[in-house]
Amino acid sequence: MGIVAWILIGLLAGLIAKALMPGKDPGGIIVTILIGIVGGLLGGWLGKVIFGVDAIDGFFDLSTWIAAIVGSMILLLLYRVLTGNRSRRA
Repeated sequence: MGIVAWILIGLLAGLIAKALMPGKDPGGIIVTILIGIVGGLLGGWLGKVIFGVDAIDGFFDLSTWIAAIVGSMILLLLYRVLTGNRSRRA
C-alpha cells in the first residue's frame, strides 16, 4: 500500500478509535491522524508477532482495518495516560 492509503487508513482508524474510546483528548485532528498511522503499523506488527498473521494485506482487507483500529486504540490510551496530567493542570 502507498503512503496516501496509509494516511487515509490512519485518519479513519484514528477517528474510529476516538469514537470507540469516548472522553476528552488533548490532541486535534493532526494528532488523530498520526496516532492512526502509527497505530496501524503497531497493530500490524502485533498481529504478526502474536498471531503469526500478515495483518497488513490491502486497503479493503478486514484484517488491515482491525489491526489499524486496535493499534490506534492502544496508542490513544497511551497518549491519554501520558498527556492527561498536563491538560488537567492548565
